[in-house]
Amino acid sequence: MAMRDETRMLLESMNRLFEDKSTKQVIDRAETGVFADDLWRAVAETGVPLAALPESAGGADAEWSDLFAVLRVAGRFSAPIPLAETMLAGWVGASAGLELSDGPMTVGPVRGGDQLSVARDGNGWVLSGKASRVPYASHVAKTILIADGPDGEMAVALEGTGGAEVTLGKNIANEARDTLAFTRVRLDADAVGPLGQGVSRGALYRRGALARATMMSGALERAMDLAVGYAQERVQFGRPISKFQAVQQNLAVLAGQTAAAVAAANLGIQALGKVDAERELFLIGVAKTRVGEAATLACEIAHQVHGAIGFTKEYALQLSTRRLWSWREEFGSDPEWAARVGSYACANGADGLWEMLTAAQTAIA
Repeated sequence: MAMRDETRMLLESMNRLFEDKSTKQVIDRAETGVFADDLWRAVAETGVPLAALPESAGGADAEWSDLFAVLRVAGRFSAPIPLAETMLAGWVGASAGLELSDGPMTVGPVRGGDQLSVARDGNGWVLSGKASRVPYASHVAKTILIADGPDGEMAVALEGTGGAEVTLGKNIANEARDTLAFTRVRLDADAVGPLGQGVSRGALYRRGALARATMMSGALERAMDLAVGYAQERVQFGRPISKFQAVQQNLAVLAGQTAAAVAAANLGIQALGKVDAERELFLIGVAKTRVGEAATLACEIAHQVHGAIGFTKEYALQLSTRRLWSWREEFGSDPEWAARVGSYACANGADGLWEMLTAAQTAIA
């Protein structure tokens, strides 16, 4: 699919921004627990975080495909900000007519076993339950949650963490992953609203998984670039190690895995809003599973090529690989999504298998 001129200009602009603002020094500082305010402000000034929202909600009716492409760039530069989470929080909150924030936001629940509920309490609401491993919850201006209500799923808007009992946590990339526990936390009447059409906890989970897959495809590109560059510079036995056939073979496998990951993520992006929910789940499941598989193999190869230096804090490779290992497990692990893909395939039966596979492109063309 040919890239639109507007998309190309957007990506070139965001690539320059992240290259300038999401430096190793910024990321290292963020991993100590200091939020990357300068980076966030620079990204927020572009309007990208809420660009997919309708103009009436402060957005620009931008294409989700363009914004997911920006997430791929953010993943390439290991941007330590809740960009994907703010996009998704805006999507959920705006659908329910809730007040949003110009600052960083997060969204939840992000894990399948967590449950939240809201109940009427006089003129307001009370919120109970737990949302674990919520990205950047301790750093955001607003948290948007989906909870079970008396008439179905409801969106909940909280200032910060909104009176939750917060248990701080991190993933292995040292990104904040905080658990929020609520025990009949009192909410104003306008802090809760019914979800809009097409928005649900299942849809949030799918889009979150696709966001992680897209970010991972960018991180894979970065890891590949570093591995190829290092192999061309590292001299052993009188010549660059890139001249050795065994290294060339591994780099070829790395390039193939990266290309497959990018293609799988793009397929999921193209499916958004263009197929039914079951088909969308299947294609996003393919993306998350295939990108996760690529990450497992690519990280191994990238570190093999680099040797010990790739694991050192001073070298940039570990910024990408630690995020790949972390993001692989978020919004559903590889086995979980593989099981969903398998269930969809089995439901179509043996006679429908070939049509299911070949229809992947035509259904979203």
